[in-house]
Amino acid sequence: MFDFHQIVDGLKEIELGGSSIGTTKKGIGPAYSTKASRSGLRVHHLMGDFASFEQKLRSLVEGRRKRYGEFEYDIEAELGRYRAYVERLKPFVVDGVAYLHDALTSKESSSSSSSRKRVLVEGANALMLDLDFGTYPYVTSSSASIGGVLTGLGLPPRAISEVYGVVKAYTTRVGSGPFPTELTGKWGEHLQEAGAEWGTTTGRRRRCGWLDVMVLKHSQRINGYTCWNLTKLDVLDELDEIKIGVGYQLDGKPLESFPADLDILEKATVEYMTLPGWKQSIKDVRRYEDLPRNCVQYVGLIEQLTQINVRWIGVGSSRDAMIFKA
Repeated sequence: MFDFHQIVDGLKEIELGGSSIGTTKKGIGPAYSTKASRSGLRVHHLMGDFASFEQKLRSLVEGRRKRYGEFEYDIEAELGRYRAYVERLKPFVVDGVAYLHDALTSKESSSSSSSRKRVLVEGANALMLDLDFGTYPYVTSSSASIGGVLTGLGLPPRAISEVYGVVKAYTTRVGSGPFPTELTGKWGEHLQEAGAEWGTTTGRRRRCGWLDVMVLKHSQRINGYTCWNLTKLDVLDELDEIKIGVGYQLDGKPLESFPADLDILEKATVEYMTLPGWKQSIKDVRRYEDLPRNCVQYVGLIEQLTQINVRWIGVGSSRDAMIFKA
């Protein structure tokens, strides 16, 4: 991803006008567009003949200028940076497929360097921003589902042993698009403040709302979670009552699944279950049995509605603010 990708990202948002996606303008979409059109540059291009790399980059920029017109961009400065990057990056460049395959298949031995490794893969953005299964077009440009482990790393499906679904105790969203359980008033602002809900990349405030079980079930159907890691439960400490969105209705009829058509999602109404809050701080709690009764009830209802156990519960921002629930 190059500087001109970020410039083009902003130009594309302007072009969309009132229908803008709400991108971070960091160049993600335009970079993936060049990948899909088979005109993008990869690490092996940079590690190979630099003259060829330079020619390909100039051609790529020229193509974008034909599409968007002249825009301010210093290609010579970018090429200069990449010349310096080559030597710095070389020691860290490997054949990723072979590297991971060797880690997964090496036989046990006394030498740690040749022992079979455990591989932890962290997915970014989450299911609802997945290019195929999220709230399209208000999504990212990659596979943010479990499928991204396979397409992004070249791991075989059978290499995946457990899938942990990381979910906040409430729902958040960055950017545009329908958000059925969104809270826009006092308590929506409270969740933003208490949960420090602003993007680390852009500083934009995240939109906040009640936990949406329809979203969780949709995500579970695609990702097949082994268990939940429930985070930021402490953010709900001060609420008198807490709601969970348990279903959608359209024209008085229940929807069986999360709709792919965002016009339907926009018109749907949410069916809620309401629980009493616990009205006390849980930041110092480290054992599940020491949580307030209403708090345990909330966690239990999430397990009941999703049919998936909660294994970890986050109760604060510190590293040790975690409850392991067997």
